[in-house]
Amino acid sequence: MEAVRLEWAGTAPKLRTAEDMVSRGLVTTVSSDAGVAAVVGWAGSVRDRVAGAHRLLDTFGRPGAAPRLLNGDYAAVLVYCDRILLIRDEHARIPLFFRESGGRVSAVSTSARRLGEGAELERRYFCRYLTGNMAQPHSDLTPFTGVHRILGGEVVELSVGGQLRGRAAGGVSQARGPVAPTADGTRLGGPAKDLRLALENAVGRRMGNMTACHVSGGVDSTSVALLAARHLATGDGRTRDLVLLAGRFGNGELAGERPYLDEALDEIRRHTPAARPVIVDAGDVADFDDFSHHAGDADEPHAHAFRAPFWSRLHAAAAELGCDTLMTGCGADPIADANPFHLHRLARTGRLRQLTQEARAWAQGSERGVRDIVHAYVIQPALPLTTERITALGRRRTVLGGLGPFGRPPWLRSGFARAHGYREAGIAESRFVFGRAPEQSLYDAANYLAAPDLLSWHRAPEDGFFLSHPFLDPEVVATMRRLPAEAAFRPGRPKAVLREAMADLLPSRIRGRVVKIPFDELYARGLRAHGDDLIGLCRSARHPLVEEMFDIETLCRAVREARLGMGDSYAWDRLNSSLALVMWLEGLVSAGS
Repeated sequence: MEAVRLEWAGTAPKLRTAEDMVSRGLVTTVSSDAGVAAVVGWAGSVRDRVAGAHRLLDTFGRPGAAPRLLNGDYAAVLVYCDRILLIRDEHARIPLFFRESGGRVSAVSTSARRLGEGAELERRYFCRYLTGNMAQPHSDLTPFTGVHRILGGEVVELSVGGQLRGRAAGGVSQARGPVAPTADGTRLGGPAKDLRLALENAVGRRMGNMTACHVSGGVDSTSVALLAARHLATGDGRTRDLVLLAGRFGNGELAGERPYLDEALDEIRRHTPAARPVIVDAGDVADFDDFSHHAGDADEPHAHAFRAPFWSRLHAAAAELGCDTLMTGCGADPIADANPFHLHRLARTGRLRQLTQEARAWAQGSERGVRDIVHAYVIQPALPLTTERITALGRRRTVLGGLGPFGRPPWLRSGFARAHGYREAGIAESRFVFGRAPEQSLYDAANYLAAPDLLSWHRAPEDGFFLSHPFLDPEVVATMRRLPAEAAFRPGRPKAVLREAMADLLPSRIRGRVVKIPFDELYARGLRAHGDDLIGLCRSARHPLVEEMFDIETLCRAVREARLGMGDSYAWDRLNSSLALVMWLEGLVSAGS
């Protein structure tokens, strides 16, 4: 989907924007004496997109300036008289790419597929894509040779004629405000106060004229919706409406979420009666529904396309009402919970007695053994590929057995993996996830786990909005990074700081719940309904790269095992990403025929 495109006529840059995206407020174009800016998404706040675009243009227009990036969800092209800047915010929700050869950029676009038309496929990209389980791409490589991704938080500088001058990481300013009283008039203290303020700021930045909040009945989404409702009740009147968007399941395991959902909606409306609940019947939704569209038409392979049907139905309901933003609770699990990789830091610094004590506390709180805790948060981060290989040795009787996040899946041909750097890709991915300090890398990697974003980008021209995740706001992330481990960890009480921060708003039943029903039922239903079609897809795939990459029968066997419930979430993620890649390549064939 091409929202912005920059090309050159000789040495003169020509900037074009998609008219339908501009008319819906998804692309903002501004100009001043300094130059011209095209901003996809929003910088600063959703409701002040024009002001945010002007601020970007003016801030980066000062000669010699190296300003911090604005908060927001955006990709920007800034054209000045003496240079061109290409910018993505730290969230990296809005894509931006450039096509380069011999140090000269010939085009810039939000669509890698458009830039890569006629180009050879980059096989190294597919090796990197097939490692890990991240929903958002986070490396320079794209599916097309010569086409490069601008990374999150990166500023790329070009000459006016298109020569690549440099790529540098930018910083994000952390806005702070006065400590607000809670709903019951008390004032929070310490970590809870800091998190509450950061989350209130993050939600406030994302409030549009008509804001939708996804509500599931869990602590995370209910917290976001409650803060949005409070903002509507006490704000400046610029937000006209608040939509509470929920998917409801009438039967099966997920029907057990309904009492929590009803209580969340009642509590939100008690604070703000004007909030409008919209209940979407999701009882007939299954993973892999309309897979050819969600995976095959995407700009690049979308590892989480299997889950798109559920989110697509919610998107359609919000779009029908005219919402201009949709907030979720995505990202709270890694960001707002206690950081278990603190144990790795204790091991690195030789504090073994404290490590033993805290590992026992973690084991008690999570109903796991001490050995399991130490393996997951100390040994595996230190030796991720080695521990994965050792684990797989005892589970090789099946295709999915023992398959972790980084190792080569059995259906990926060893010759292809050797020729195109799969081992190096696995090492790079493991370093991205764990790094030298896993307790810090956790926050960096969390930014790329939000699964629905590529779907949101694909649907944006039709829907008129992008998804946004307050828990992944840089201010919220920075707040949780600063907390000492002991402040966030309470055995048996996950997200203790968040629960304390929202204690005056969350209903007691939701504040006290520690387990949610997973979406495994949708996955099992999808494989039962579409398993044969997925196997047929693999066997009939027309793109030659499918046969070059994959042992088709082994991949089909993995689908059959998953349909029987074999494997675990790591193995299923690896399978899902491979199936999405097959369908994406099939989409290339269909588009070219």
